[in-house]
Amino acid sequence: MAKITKAFIDRVKAPETEYDNQWDESVRGYGVRVTSGGKKVFFVQGRVRGKAVQFTLGPYGVLTEDAARKKAQSVLQQMREGIDPRDAQKEDAAAKVTLREVANAYLYERPGMLREATVVEKNRHIETVFGAWKDKPIASITEADVRKRYTEMATKGLRGTPAPGQAQIAMTTLSVLINFAMRRYKRADGTPLIAHNPVAAMKGDWPGFKPRTRDIDEKHVGATWNLLTEMRAHPKNQDALAGIDLVRFLMLTGCRRSEAASLEWRTVNLDEAWFHLANTKNGNPVWLPLSSLAVALLKARKPKDDDKDASLYCFPSRAKGGFVTDTRAPLERIAKLIDQPISAHDLRRTFVSTGVATLGIDLYKMELLTNHVPQGVTAKHYLRTQRLQYLLPEAQLISDWIEQQAAKASGANVVALRA
Repeated sequence: MAKITKAFIDRVKAPETEYDNQWDESVRGYGVRVTSGGKKVFFVQGRVRGKAVQFTLGPYGVLTEDAARKKAQSVLQQMREGIDPRDAQKEDAAAKVTLREVANAYLYERPGMLREATVVEKNRHIETVFGAWKDKPIASITEADVRKRYTEMATKGLRGTPAPGQAQIAMTTLSVLINFAMRRYKRADGTPLIAHNPVAAMKGDWPGFKPRTRDIDEKHVGATWNLLTEMRAHPKNQDALAGIDLVRFLMLTGCRRSEAASLEWRTVNLDEAWFHLANTKNGNPVWLPLSSLAVALLKARKPKDDDKDASLYCFPSRAKGGFVTDTRAPLERIAKLIDQPISAHDLRRTFVSTGVATLGIDLYKMELLTNHVPQGVTAKHYLRTQRLQYLLPEAQLISDWIEQQAAKASGANVVALRA
């Protein structure tokens, strides 16, 4: 035991094997470890609530002896007060964890917990809405920050257009990630690193939104189909073609965009005219019928059997996910044609309204075709709600009506469909 000084550390010899601990004579529990390789590291050793604890302060060279001594005295005092420095070190690390790191943990460290489309959407929020925050500690996000960003999104969106709905959806993503961080990252005393979720504090200020009822009016359906057919003849590239065909597929099936976009060839049977959605929003795997027009659409897209480079997806893309998710170009063209904004989900509403209001198909059948399990006791317990190939006549009726309207819009003479 000796007085540990810079001069002492410089002249102390390395042991032939393993390491030696050199203890300071004045600060009990403070020492320097010298390895056989000549590395010198400051450390302390004490007891916390009756248990022996050894804690590394840092290497000599990074820490001076004077800085190490002061740090040792502080850490040893914490030990005497019952504070484990290892917990404090974990707390320091937790306090620095960024929004992006929390998102990565939430999205990728829990296999099977989230649908791929959900991962894509939440990543989009992090990279766009919260791009300026993603590399900052999540614990530093305040209620004032959240209110300001929400207001910016609600009044200006990402492109200068008010987007209150998107603002709420993005804030929901942020709230979920903060709640996850509250569960995972703790202070030294075991309490959550983040005591209060700043998003939850302002949810009461969000305005209510009426459910959307927007769809493509019956009189515009034929012209819309013809427009997509014309666009398909002259696509900018293969991704654009896939996006156009995806929109056509949504019109014919009423699928959610995310579920249709990720459709794989292995879950499609063109000979028997059905496709399977295994990973759905409501957790109900479903087998759905394909009308003759939908079969023709997919056959035109299907790669040759000997194409070794063919994508697994029916609507492939060069984008990271491997399948098309951006349908803005065809939807913007449709919006100009019908003189109103239109979204992919509006095509789903168009499918339902066509079936129910125009063709008189029973509502419960349309609910099944759009994978909304009917809530009535009889329907819920006695109807087949997964293998829905038996609804092919209804899907075909809608497809035939769209084709008829397209012919009518192009000036052809048509005969009314039999309901």
